Amino acid sequence: MLNARRVELFASSVQRLSLYLRRKQKKMKGIIGKKIGMTSIFSPDGRQTACTIIEAGPCVVTQVKTKDTDGYSALQLAFGDKKEKHTISPEKNHFAKSNTSPKKIVKEFRDFSITKNLGESVTVDIFAEGDKVNVVGTSKGKGFQGVVKRHGFSGVGQQSHGQHDRQRAPGSLGNSSDASRVMKGVRMAGRMGADRVKVKSLKVVKIFPDKNYILISGSVPGHNGSIVYIQK
Repeated sequence: MLNARRVELFASSVQRLSLYLRRKQKKMKGIIGKKIGMTSIFSPDGRQTACTIIEAGPCVVTQVKTKDTDGYSALQLAFGDKKEKHTISPEKNHFAKSNTSPKKIVKEFRDFSITKNLGESVTVDIFAEGDKVNVVGTSKGKGFQGVVKRHGFSGVGQQSHGQHDRQRAPGSLGNSSDASRVMKGVRMAGRMGADRVKVKSLKVVKIFPDKNYILISGSVPGHNGSIVYIQK
């Protein structure tokens, strides 16, 4: 029994290792964009699809990393013009190497599937209609919220048996004599939102190369005008 258990653990570890290596070898492509807003489109059979409009690119390749020089391969992309008076000297010299103006957002995409040289542009053309993409953004900040909004508590719900103004109260926080403290992980009121969120497997519905717009089905985290990263 003990040997069979060891063989089972060894097989599971080998399987996890092979899965990890496959993921590391998997090539990806991505682009930096700005969320414009939401709209809806209709298919020929009359079905309505809610979509998010994203201004994706054009992004300039500001650095090319290789395994020989950096230990891994990646492309550093830059998006959004930035005033030169608000740019420090090291950033100016860095952007000057790629013959581009200073940019606001700089993001590195590892194991880029498309070969690009320094100073070249990455546009929305790297995606095609029907592709499944992942979108990373920062969710809207909600500030300090109670347990009803933050965790979905329903409150007491009734005002009988002496209950008074307890509809949105958190209730008991723990034991009194044994622990005499609030245990870690208790769901309580606190700061909500403004978190990094990745939404997976969103479909590319439409692409407008002339305007650098991409329509993605469903909602994308963040407010209008926020920066998002589209990955495939």
